[in-house]
Amino acid sequence: MDIRVEVALQLLASARQYLDTLLDGLTDDDWFWVPNTGLGSGLEPPYCSHIAWQVGHIAMAEYGLMLFRQRGRAEVDLELMPGSFRKRFAKGSAPSSDRTGYPTPAEIRQQLDKIHAQVLLEVPGFSIASLDEPLDPPTAGFPTKYGAMLMASQHEMIHCGQIGVLRRLMGRSPVR
Repeated sequence: MDIRVEVALQLLASARQYLDTLLDGLTDDDWFWVPNTGLGSGLEPPYCSHIAWQVGHIAMAEYGLMLFRQRGRAEVDLELMPGSFRKRFAKGSAPSSDRTGYPTPAEIRQQLDKIHAQVLLEVPGFSIASLDEPLDPPTAGFPTKYGAMLMASQHEMIHCGQIGVLRRLMGRSPVR
């Protein structure tokens, strides 16, 4: 395996290990907890967020950056990223304090785990030459397929930071 692919997968593994520590011990209610701003039971978007949205968004982004942006659509994608999941957690979607429109935390974790397992299955087999292929916007970092791979772990860590803040606002101890 190319060293660049190894680096991208190791960074992703490190981010996932941190995410797992942040999620350990949370209840289903914790996943949908929204900070009370003092203006009622919490504000609707763009001011509210919850762990369920954060984790679903991480799953959607890992699929997009590590699979879709690398190889386009594949048959397995219908199971990995159903349209309803993508729409609920896509970039630009707004978290809602109404949890009735969301999958359960167990279902979100299952989707996250399925996507991650597919990444670990497919990414080592991607063409090394393809890593330097340019990507159309939007991109972050550098606009290549390899840049998208590196962004996956950075993106996950950004949302880990938001989950960490939500945990602290709940009164939970930091994990690091």
